[in-house]
Amino acid sequence: MKTIQWYPGHMAKAMRLMEDNLKLCDAVVFVLDARAPASAYNPKLTALAGGKPVLYLLNKGDLADEGADGLLALLKRSGKAAVKISATGRGAARTLQTAMEELVAEKARRLADKGSKKPLRFLIAGVPNTGKSTVINALSGGRKAQVGDKAGVTKTKQWVRCGSFELMDTPGTMPPSFSDQTLARRLAYLGCINDDILETDEVALALLEELAEKYPAALGERYGIGGGTPLEMLEQVCKKRGFLLRGGEYDYERAEHALIDDFRKGKLGRVCLDGADDLKNAGLI
Repeated sequence: MKTIQWYPGHMAKAMRLMEDNLKLCDAVVFVLDARAPASAYNPKLTALAGGKPVLYLLNKGDLADEGADGLLALLKRSGKAAVKISATGRGAARTLQTAMEELVAEKARRLADKGSKKPLRFLIAGVPNTGKSTVINALSGGRKAQVGDKAGVTKTKQWVRCGSFELMDTPGTMPPSFSDQTLARRLAYLGCINDDILETDEVALALLEELAEKYPAALGERYGIGGGTPLEMLEQVCKKRGFLLRGGEYDYERAEHALIDDFRKGKLGRVCLDGADDLKNAGLI
């Protein structure tokens, strides 16, 4: 699979924007995808945050299995403030708000002692398509931030008032380069990288290989796959879904798109692709 790199000009601009506006914020929420939190972590954002309190939010928890709970526990044991939610789920906003209140409790007390009613401000950051805007909409109780299922929907900063907080929604930003291509591939599976710059066949075959190693039962249940090379497994997808061209040839392209779409929407079941070693390699623990 060819090397994945995606750092368009607007992301460099977004990083500068965040750096300029962080001085206005009291704390930072890093939104990660619970299915691959290490992959979805941008260490450049932590460097920008400096000494400000940080909450690591594992979002899309409804699509992740118990592996994500193990990673959450590791983050907490390492001394990080962390919480797992599904931003679209019942009770998610309350759970997240409680975690945010705990993160800035000391500063809130100091302001209260001074009689200040100044709202505490959070920068909401992360790589594209991890659900930052959906998180803000959940907290604000309405669709106040632009959302979408494609990487790069949010292009500029947006301030949103949420009770006693003010939240800054920022554009998704990638690291300027990926030192670990395994993590980069997982971002491609999840739709965090612009599909237009990817080779869909390479992404699909790599995804099949990883799922066959970690979740073979899911492939068997969904597509009747019982093993084989990635290409042979893709042909099983074609057979199961009836993706055939004239003359009985396999419609590989249609199967590739269907596989990736099924994975992103959770139709292959709950997963967690990252492990403890990935958290270590990403510098999260």
